[in-house]
Amino acid sequence: MTARGLLICGTASNAGKTTIVAALCRSLSRRGVRVAPFKAQNMSLNSGVTESGHEIARAQLLQAQAARVTAEVAMNPILVKPGTDRCAHLIVNGRPAGEIDAGDYLTDRSTLRGVAVAAYRDLAARYDVVVAEGAGSAAEINLRAQDIANLGLAQAVDLPVVLVTDIDRGGAFASLIGTLECLGPADRERVSGFVINRFRGDATVLQPGIDQLTHRTGLPVFGVLPYDPRLRLDAEDSLATDWTPRPEPPIGPDIIRIAVIRLPRASNLTDLEPLAAEPGVVLTFADVPQQIVDADLVVLPGTRSTVADLEWLRQHGFDEALRRRAQRGLPVLGICGGYQMLGERIEDPVESRAGAVASLGLLPVQTVFAAHKVMTRREAMLADGTQVAGYEIRHGEVSRLGGEELIPGEGCRVGAVAGTTWHGIFDSDGYRHGFLRGVAERRGLRFTPSALNWHDERDRQLDRLADVADEHLSGLVHQLA
Repeated sequence: MTARGLLICGTASNAGKTTIVAALCRSLSRRGVRVAPFKAQNMSLNSGVTESGHEIARAQLLQAQAARVTAEVAMNPILVKPGTDRCAHLIVNGRPAGEIDAGDYLTDRSTLRGVAVAAYRDLAARYDVVVAEGAGSAAEINLRAQDIANLGLAQAVDLPVVLVTDIDRGGAFASLIGTLECLGPADRERVSGFVINRFRGDATVLQPGIDQLTHRTGLPVFGVLPYDPRLRLDAEDSLATDWTPRPEPPIGPDIIRIAVIRLPRASNLTDLEPLAAEPGVVLTFADVPQQIVDADLVVLPGTRSTVADLEWLRQHGFDEALRRRAQRGLPVLGICGGYQMLGERIEDPVESRAGAVASLGLLPVQTVFAAHKVMTRREAMLADGTQVAGYEIRHGEVSRLGGEELIPGEGCRVGAVAGTTWHGIFDSDGYRHGFLRGVAERRGLRFTPSALNWHDERDRQLDRLADVADEHLSGLVHQLA
């Protein structure tokens, strides 16, 4: 290994690890440093497909964009996708590796540790710097013996560690000191300092606490990062919705209200970020059927457990609410698992092993789950020349028995109800704008899509992150550069 490396660990989940890794990657890239992100093990339902056809977490795809490099499977060699409270789908080196029980997963991870270490060393041999992201909390003492993502990784590949805490949650100093106290002596020696994230107000107010923290631990605070409500980046947790921005005023006289059904096991809610970023679009999440009655568009997102979430829909009355919407000609869109739910029938001997299950019957499609998992990128051109691109991650093979295609060669539409197996279609600006115009027309709204370029907007956010790192983490950046 030749690369300089650093592991960003957190005192808790959602402390800001993903964002800080992205910030450091973009800051270093702007200095001409060849930098790669890395996360040994990610537990997330938000995933995407690399150019080589491998599945990795969306967070590492974002961090690769921040580093201005091509995302690859070595950046996230192990992905765990929860299906139930006790069972999950395991992805190793971008390929399905079976279902795992929580108890079995905790007993022996020596093989997976080897996978993670090999992936890190591969990146370290090809880049100048590797910025690694930990998982959850660094002080999960029940997991330390088999750890491959936090201090276990740091020990295996000889990495210094920076601890990050989210002061917006409160208890930041206690979290940092308590995390250190929970670490063994060898692990504590790897911690080189702290970062305090999401501070609101005058940072000089923190100085007495920072002085005591340094006195108690002997470690420096590398920086205090300000809270910035404009930054909305891909979340690790599929149920985290704090990326949803405050709605911007519409360009035309009307807004479009989108309600996304909050499925218990929803995946790839990041599909909807470009819609939420459009001026005049108000996107909310629906937990009860009454929230979708008068929305201009209702979305059934992807899910890791299609049959189980379909049953949840029925138990909570969403099935009848969706049927009434369809009868009234109100727009409904299903994406991947949500699309399968809108069909007539699901045959599932793979994911839930439930066999034949009746779907909602709103689209003339049938789904058969196969052992083989489709993981590929897609692109197409509409009749008017509009380009659309996306990616597929699915076991379900969907057959269209009627209706019309939503995208050439893909999906189904009947009246105002539509579905697609493609994720990421709204990243395509022309398609997104045309889709919103279609919703507005059906609803009789005077809505004007913006000129938003989603890729450029994401890049501007990453540059804004790097600006924050340059200003508030300059010492850490210089160490790595």
